[in-house]
Amino acid sequence: MPVNIQAVLGRANMEVASLLRLARGSVIELDRKVGEAIDIYVNNRLVARGEVVVVDERLGVTMTEIIKDGDA
Repeated sequence: MPVNIQAVLGRANMEVASLLRLARGSVIELDRKVGEAIDIYVNNRLVARGEVVVVDERLGVTMTEIIKDGDA
């Protein structure tokens, strides 16, 4: 059974024209601060919060809080 997992670092709204001007190395300001928990979604449903970690020079996510129904 396929499962869609998303780790959301933050969100940003921008106009299409601004999006088209992005290039390698461009910086997009997100709505969260450094060190703030990220949201983890499974099949578009918030299930946990966590932190970004580095494991063997690769990025990963560690879950720090499990979200129960109604807690979000």
